[in-house]
Amino acid sequence: MSNLEKIPVTVITGFLGSGKTTLIGKLMQNPGGKRLAVVVNEFGDVGVDGDILKGCAIPGCPEENIVELANGCICCTVADEFIPTIEALMALDPRPDHILIETSGLALPKPLLKAFDWPDIRSRITVDGVIALADAEAVAAGRFAPDVAAVDRQRLADDSLDHETPLSEVFEDQIACADIILLTKPDLAGADGVAQAKALINAELPRPLPIIEVAEGTVDPRVILGLGAAAEDDLAARPSHHDGAEDHEHDDFESVVIAIPELTDPAELVARVTELAQRQNILRVKGYAAITGKPMRLLVQAVGARVRHQYDRPWKGDEPRQGRLVVIAEHDDIDEAAIRAVLTPAPAPVG
Repeated sequence: MSNLEKIPVTVITGFLGSGKTTLIGKLMQNPGGKRLAVVVNEFGDVGVDGDILKGCAIPGCPEENIVELANGCICCTVADEFIPTIEALMALDPRPDHILIETSGLALPKPLLKAFDWPDIRSRITVDGVIALADAEAVAAGRFAPDVAAVDRQRLADDSLDHETPLSEVFEDQIACADIILLTKPDLAGADGVAQAKALINAELPRPLPIIEVAEGTVDPRVILGLGAAAEDDLAARPSHHDGAEDHEHDDFESVVIAIPELTDPAELVARVTELAQRQNILRVKGYAAITGKPMRLLVQAVGARVRHQYDRPWKGDEPRQGRLVVIAEHDDIDEAAIRAVLTPAPAPVG
Protein backbone atom coordinates (compact mmCIF):
# COMPACT_ATOMS: atom_id res chain seq x y z
CA MET A 1 0.00 0.00 0.00
CA SER A 2 1.36 3.43 -0.94
CA ASN A 3 1.62 5.85 1.98
CA LEU A 4 -0.53 8.23 -0.07
CA GLU A 5 -3.43 5.78 -0.07
CA LYS A 6 -6.08 5.95 2.62
CA ILE A 7 -6.09 3.14 5.17
CA PRO A 8 -9.50 1.41 5.15
CA VAL A 9 -11.33 1.12 8.46
CA THR A 10 -14.14 -1.32 9.20
CA VAL A 11 -16.49 -0.37 12.02
CA ILE A 12 -17.95 -3.44 13.74
CA THR A 13 -21.05 -2.68 15.74
CA GLY A 14 -23.77 -4.77 17.28
CA PHE A 15 -25.97 -5.29 20.26
CA LEU A 16 -24.64 -6.61 23.55
CA GLY A 17 -23.24 -10.12 23.28
CA SER A 18 -23.82 -10.35 19.54
CA GLY A 19 -20.36 -11.80 18.87
CA LYS A 20 -18.21 -8.83 17.83
CA THR A 21 -15.11 -9.96 19.72
CA THR A 22 -15.45 -13.52 18.39
CA LEU A 23 -15.70 -12.18 14.83
CA ILE A 24 -12.61 -10.02 15.19
CA GLY A 25 -10.66 -12.90 16.73
CA LYS A 26 -11.50 -15.04 13.69
CA LEU A 27 -10.53 -12.22 11.31
CA MET A 28 -7.20 -11.92 13.10
CA GLN A 29 -6.59 -15.62 12.49
CA ASN A 30 -7.73 -15.41 8.86
CA PRO A 31 -7.15 -11.83 7.67
CA GLY A 32 -7.15 -12.59 3.96
CA GLY A 33 -3.52 -11.59 3.58
CA LYS A 34 -3.99 -8.20 5.26
CA ARG A 35 -1.99 -6.82 8.18
CA LEU A 36 -4.62 -5.76 10.70
CA ALA A 37 -4.83 -3.32 13.58
CA VAL A 38 -7.69 -3.35 16.08
CA VAL A 39 -9.28 -0.65 18.26
CA VAL A 40 -11.61 -1.87 21.01
CA ASN A 41 -13.96 0.61 22.69
CA GLU A 42 -15.18 -0.92 25.96
CA PHE A 43 -18.11 0.15 28.14
CA GLY A 44 -16.81 0.20 31.70
CA ASP A 45 -13.24 0.19 32.96
CA VAL A 46 -12.32 -3.50 32.69
CA GLY A 47 -10.78 -4.31 29.31
CA VAL A 48 -12.24 -7.77 28.83
CA ASP A 49 -12.67 -7.71 25.04
CA GLY A 50 -9.25 -6.16 24.41
CA ASP A 51 -7.63 -8.72 26.67
CA ILE A 52 -9.32 -11.56 24.77
CA LEU A 53 -8.08 -10.23 21.43
CA LYS A 54 -4.53 -9.71 22.68
CA GLY A 55 -4.55 -13.40 23.52
CA CYS A 56 -5.29 -14.04 19.81
CA ALA A 57 -2.38 -11.91 18.58
CA ILE A 58 -0.47 -13.31 15.60
CA PRO A 59 2.29 -11.91 13.35
CA GLY A 60 -0.35 -10.43 11.03
CA CYS A 61 -1.90 -8.60 13.97
CA PRO A 62 0.65 -8.41 16.81
CA GLU A 63 -0.26 -7.26 20.31
CA GLU A 64 1.06 -3.72 19.71
CA ASN A 65 -1.56 -3.38 16.92
CA ILE A 66 -4.41 -3.91 19.42
CA VAL A 67 -5.52 -0.80 21.32
CA GLU A 68 -8.18 -0.50 24.04
CA LEU A 69 -10.09 2.71 24.69
CA ALA A 70 -12.06 2.27 27.90
CA ASN A 71 -12.46 5.88 29.02
CA GLY A 72 -15.69 6.63 27.23
CA CYS A 73 -17.31 6.47 23.82
CA ILE A 74 -14.68 7.15 21.15
CA CYS A 75 -16.99 9.52 19.29
CA CYS A 76 -17.13 11.64 22.46
CA THR A 77 -13.34 11.64 22.99
CA VAL A 78 -12.27 12.34 19.40
CA ALA A 79 -9.53 14.86 20.04
CA ASP A 80 -8.20 13.34 23.27
CA GLU A 81 -8.19 9.65 22.40
CA PHE A 82 -9.57 8.63 19.03
CA ILE A 83 -7.39 10.73 16.71
CA PRO A 84 -4.14 10.07 18.66
CA THR A 85 -4.92 6.34 18.59
CA ILE A 86 -5.54 6.30 14.83
CA GLU A 87 -2.41 8.38 14.24
CA ALA A 88 -0.34 5.99 16.36
CA LEU A 89 -1.63 3.00 14.38
CA MET A 90 -0.89 4.73 11.07
CA ALA A 91 2.65 5.43 12.27
CA LEU A 92 3.38 1.74 12.91
CA ASP A 93 6.13 0.15 10.84
CA PRO A 94 4.99 -1.82 8.97
CA ARG A 95 1.81 0.17 8.60
CA PRO A 96 -1.46 -1.80 8.92
CA ASP A 97 -3.36 -2.56 5.73
CA HIS A 98 -6.71 -2.41 7.48
CA ILE A 99 -8.02 -1.17 10.85
CA LEU A 100 -10.94 -2.82 12.67
CA ILE A 101 -12.88 -0.82 15.26
CA GLU A 102 -15.06 -2.76 17.71
CA THR A 103 -17.59 -0.38 19.20
CA SER A 104 -19.21 -0.80 22.57
CA GLY A 105 -22.44 -2.78 22.37
CA LEU A 106 -24.21 0.37 23.56
CA ALA A 107 -22.67 2.68 20.97
CA LEU A 108 -24.50 4.58 18.26
CA PRO A 109 -22.39 4.15 15.11
CA LYS A 110 -23.33 7.30 13.22
CA PRO A 111 -21.60 9.77 15.58
CA LEU A 112 -18.46 7.65 15.18
CA LEU A 113 -18.67 7.99 11.39
CA LYS A 114 -18.83 11.76 11.83
CA ALA A 115 -15.54 11.57 13.75
CA PHE A 116 -13.83 10.41 10.58
CA ASP A 117 -14.52 13.83 9.09
CA TRP A 118 -11.91 15.44 11.32
CA PRO A 119 -9.27 17.16 9.14
CA ASP A 120 -6.37 15.50 10.98
CA ILE A 121 -7.36 12.07 9.71
CA ARG A 122 -9.89 12.49 6.89
CA SER A 123 -7.25 12.57 4.16
CA ARG A 124 -5.54 9.44 5.47
CA ILE A 125 -8.31 6.97 6.38
CA THR A 126 -11.70 5.96 5.00
CA VAL A 127 -14.53 3.91 6.45
CA ASP A 128 -14.47 0.83 4.23
CA GLY A 129 -17.73 -0.36 5.71
CA VAL A 130 -19.94 -0.72 8.77
CA ILE A 131 -20.70 -4.29 9.84
CA ALA A 132 -23.63 -4.76 12.24
CA LEU A 133 -23.93 -8.01 14.17
CA ALA A 134 -27.33 -9.14 15.42
CA ASP A 135 -27.91 -12.08 17.73
CA ALA A 136 -30.56 -14.11 15.90
CA GLU A 137 -32.09 -15.59 19.04
CA ALA A 138 -32.24 -12.24 20.86
CA VAL A 139 -33.70 -10.38 17.88
CA ALA A 140 -36.31 -13.07 17.28
CA ALA A 141 -37.28 -12.81 20.97
CA GLY A 142 -37.60 -9.02 20.74
CA ARG A 143 -35.09 -8.33 23.50
CA PHE A 144 -34.20 -4.91 22.09
CA ALA A 145 -37.62 -3.77 23.32
CA PRO A 146 -39.84 -5.06 26.13
CA ASP A 147 -42.69 -5.85 23.70
CA VAL A 148 -41.91 -5.16 20.06
CA ALA A 149 -45.40 -6.06 18.83
CA ALA A 150 -47.04 -3.69 21.32
CA VAL A 151 -44.66 -0.88 20.34
CA ASP A 152 -45.49 -1.43 16.67
CA ARG A 153 -49.24 -1.36 17.41
CA GLN A 154 -48.89 1.89 19.36
CA ARG A 155 -46.88 3.53 16.61
CA LEU A 156 -49.44 2.48 13.99
CA ALA A 157 -52.32 3.75 16.12
CA ASP A 158 -50.80 7.18 16.78
CA ASP A 159 -47.87 8.50 14.77
CA SER A 160 -47.31 11.27 17.30
CA LEU A 161 -46.40 8.76 20.01
CA ASP A 162 -42.83 7.61 20.52
CA HIS A 163 -42.77 4.43 22.56
CA GLU A 164 -39.29 3.32 21.55
CA THR A 165 -37.08 2.19 24.39
CA PRO A 166 -33.37 3.09 24.48
CA LEU A 167 -32.43 -0.48 23.56
CA SER A 168 -34.60 -0.52 20.47
CA GLU A 169 -33.16 2.80 19.33
CA VAL A 170 -29.62 1.52 19.73
CA PHE A 171 -30.45 -1.62 17.76
CA GLU A 172 -32.23 0.25 14.99
CA ASP A 173 -29.47 2.84 14.68
CA GLN A 174 -26.88 0.09 14.39
CA ILE A 175 -28.60 -1.78 11.58
CA ALA A 176 -29.60 1.45 9.79
CA CYS A 177 -25.96 2.52 9.69
CA ALA A 178 -24.68 -0.81 8.35
CA ASP A 179 -23.48 -1.96 4.95
CA ILE A 180 -23.80 -5.65 5.85
CA ILE A 181 -25.63 -7.36 8.72
CA LEU A 182 -24.25 -10.56 10.19
CA LEU A 183 -26.90 -12.68 11.90
CA THR A 184 -25.02 -14.54 14.61
CA LYS A 185 -25.77 -17.66 16.66
CA PRO A 186 -28.27 -19.06 14.11
CA ASP A 187 -27.91 -22.49 15.71
CA LEU A 188 -29.44 -21.20 18.95
CA ALA A 189 -32.30 -19.49 17.14
CA GLY A 190 -33.23 -22.39 14.87
CA ALA A 191 -34.69 -22.03 11.39
CA ASP A 192 -37.90 -20.35 12.60
CA GLY A 193 -35.98 -17.94 14.84
CA VAL A 194 -33.61 -16.98 12.01
CA ALA A 195 -36.55 -16.33 9.67
CA GLN A 196 -38.27 -14.21 12.32
CA ALA A 197 -35.08 -12.25 13.05
CA LYS A 198 -34.55 -11.53 9.35
CA ALA A 199 -38.14 -10.34 9.01
CA LEU A 200 -37.79 -8.01 12.01
CA ILE A 201 -34.53 -6.58 10.72
CA ASN A 202 -35.82 -6.08 7.18
CA ALA A 203 -38.85 -4.25 8.57
CA GLU A 204 -36.55 -1.68 10.20
CA LEU A 205 -33.98 -1.22 7.42
CA PRO A 206 -34.04 2.10 5.55
CA ARG A 207 -32.64 0.37 2.45
CA PRO A 208 -32.08 -3.23 1.34
CA LEU A 209 -28.99 -4.79 2.92
CA PRO A 210 -27.44 -8.26 2.75
CA ILE A 211 -28.10 -10.32 5.88
CA ILE A 212 -25.64 -13.20 6.29
CA GLU A 213 -25.88 -15.99 8.85
CA VAL A 214 -22.60 -16.47 10.73
CA ALA A 215 -21.83 -19.16 13.31
CA GLU A 216 -18.96 -18.77 15.80
CA GLY A 217 -17.69 -15.65 14.01
CA THR A 218 -16.53 -17.54 10.93
CA VAL A 219 -16.93 -15.53 7.73
CA ASP A 220 -14.79 -15.18 4.60
CA PRO A 221 -12.89 -11.88 5.05
CA ARG A 222 -13.55 -11.08 1.39
CA VAL A 223 -17.23 -10.73 2.26
CA ILE A 224 -16.81 -7.95 4.83
CA LEU A 225 -13.41 -6.35 4.13
CA GLY A 226 -12.74 -4.30 1.02
CA LEU A 227 -16.29 -2.96 0.59
CA GLY A 228 -15.09 0.52 -0.39
CA ALA A 229 -18.23 2.09 1.09
CA ALA A 230 -16.62 5.41 2.12
CA ALA A 231 -19.31 5.53 4.78
CA GLU A 232 -18.09 8.89 6.08
CA ASP A 233 -19.35 10.42 2.80
CA ASP A 234 -22.66 8.52 2.88
CA LEU A 235 -24.20 9.68 6.15
CA ALA A 236 -27.51 10.77 4.64
CA ALA A 237 -28.28 7.17 3.64
CA ARG A 238 -27.77 6.05 7.25
CA PRO A 239 -30.63 7.57 9.28
CA SER A 240 -30.55 7.70 13.06
CA HIS A 241 -33.09 8.34 15.79
CA HIS A 242 -30.67 11.01 16.96
CA ASP A 243 -30.19 12.93 13.71
CA GLY A 244 -30.18 16.65 14.39
CA ALA A 245 -29.12 16.29 18.01
CA GLU A 246 -26.08 18.26 19.04
CA ASP A 247 -24.67 15.25 20.78
CA HIS A 248 -25.83 11.86 21.99
CA GLU A 249 -26.40 10.63 25.48
CA HIS A 250 -25.02 7.53 27.18
CA ASP A 251 -26.95 8.10 30.39
CA ASP A 252 -29.51 5.48 29.40
CA PHE A 253 -27.00 2.79 30.39
CA GLU A 254 -24.70 2.23 33.32
CA SER A 255 -22.07 -0.29 34.29
CA VAL A 256 -20.68 -1.40 37.63
CA VAL A 257 -17.55 -3.43 38.29
CA ILE A 258 -17.77 -6.15 40.92
CA ALA A 259 -14.66 -7.73 42.43
CA ILE A 260 -15.18 -11.40 43.25
CA PRO A 261 -12.93 -13.62 45.40
CA GLU A 262 -11.38 -16.88 44.23
CA LEU A 263 -14.04 -19.56 43.75
CA THR A 264 -13.92 -23.33 44.09
CA ASP A 265 -16.21 -24.23 41.18
CA PRO A 266 -17.19 -22.43 37.92
CA ALA A 267 -20.74 -23.72 38.37
CA GLU A 268 -21.08 -21.51 41.44
CA LEU A 269 -20.38 -18.38 39.39
CA VAL A 270 -22.67 -19.48 36.57
CA ALA A 271 -25.47 -20.01 39.08
CA ARG A 272 -24.92 -16.54 40.56
CA VAL A 273 -24.92 -14.80 37.16
CA THR A 274 -28.06 -16.72 36.17
CA GLU A 275 -29.74 -15.73 39.44
CA LEU A 276 -28.80 -12.10 38.82
CA ALA A 277 -30.41 -12.15 35.36
CA GLN A 278 -33.57 -13.65 36.84
CA ARG A 279 -33.81 -11.11 39.65
CA GLN A 280 -32.86 -7.94 37.76
CA ASN A 281 -33.10 -6.60 34.21
CA ILE A 282 -29.39 -7.08 33.50
CA LEU A 283 -28.28 -6.79 29.88
CA ARG A 284 -24.75 -8.10 29.99
CA VAL A 285 -22.15 -9.56 32.34
CA LYS A 286 -18.56 -10.08 31.26
CA GLY A 287 -15.30 -10.55 33.07
CA TYR A 288 -13.12 -13.21 34.61
CA ALA A 289 -12.66 -15.26 37.76
CA ALA A 290 -10.03 -17.30 39.60
CA ILE A 291 -10.85 -20.94 40.34
CA THR A 292 -9.02 -22.72 43.17
CA GLY A 293 -6.45 -25.16 41.86
CA LYS A 294 -6.69 -23.92 38.27
CA PRO A 295 -3.68 -22.09 36.75
CA MET A 296 -5.89 -20.68 33.98
CA ARG A 297 -8.16 -17.65 34.24
CA LEU A 298 -11.90 -18.32 33.76
CA LEU A 299 -13.47 -15.99 31.20
CA VAL A 300 -17.19 -15.34 31.69
CA GLN A 301 -19.61 -13.83 29.16
CA ALA A 302 -23.37 -13.60 29.73
CA VAL A 303 -26.31 -12.15 27.82
CA GLY A 304 -29.34 -12.22 30.06
CA ALA A 305 -29.52 -15.67 31.65
CA ARG A 306 -27.38 -17.27 28.93
CA VAL A 307 -23.90 -17.75 30.42
CA ARG A 308 -20.79 -18.98 28.61
CA HIS A 309 -17.43 -19.61 30.25
CA GLN A 310 -14.03 -20.98 29.30
CA TYR A 311 -10.44 -20.91 30.53
CA ASP A 312 -8.69 -18.38 28.31
CA ARG A 313 -5.11 -17.94 29.53
CA PRO A 314 -2.78 -18.60 32.47
CA TRP A 315 -2.69 -16.10 35.30
CA LYS A 316 0.39 -13.90 35.00
CA GLY A 317 2.94 -14.05 37.78
CA ASP A 318 2.28 -10.50 38.97
CA GLU A 319 -1.51 -10.71 38.77
CA PRO A 320 -3.59 -11.10 41.91
CA ARG A 321 -5.97 -14.05 41.59
CA GLN A 322 -8.93 -11.70 41.90
CA GLY A 323 -11.97 -11.93 39.66
CA ARG A 324 -13.75 -8.90 38.22
CA LEU A 325 -17.10 -8.71 36.47
CA VAL A 326 -18.60 -5.81 34.50
CA VAL A 327 -22.39 -5.68 34.82
CA ILE A 328 -24.29 -3.52 32.30
CA ALA A 329 -27.94 -2.51 32.53
CA GLU A 330 -30.24 0.34 31.70
CA HIS A 331 -29.67 3.23 34.07
CA ASP A 332 -32.87 2.76 36.09
CA ASP A 333 -32.17 -0.96 36.56
CA ILE A 334 -28.74 -0.63 38.17
CA ASP A 335 -28.80 -1.47 41.88
CA GLU A 336 -25.14 -1.94 42.79
CA ALA A 337 -25.81 -3.21 46.31
CA ALA A 338 -28.26 -5.84 45.05
CA ILE A 339 -25.89 -6.88 42.25
CA ARG A 340 -23.00 -7.18 44.67
CA ALA A 341 -25.12 -9.25 47.06
CA VAL A 342 -25.90 -11.81 44.36
CA LEU A 343 -22.45 -12.05 42.77
CA THR A 344 -20.30 -11.93 45.90
CA PRO A 345 -20.43 -15.00 48.17
CA ALA A 346 -21.07 -14.27 51.84
CA PRO A 347 -17.96 -14.67 54.00
CA ALA A 348 -17.66 -17.92 55.86
CA PRO A 349 -18.68 -17.70 59.53
CA VAL A 350 -15.83 -17.43 62.02
CA GLY A 351 -15.47 -19.98 64.78
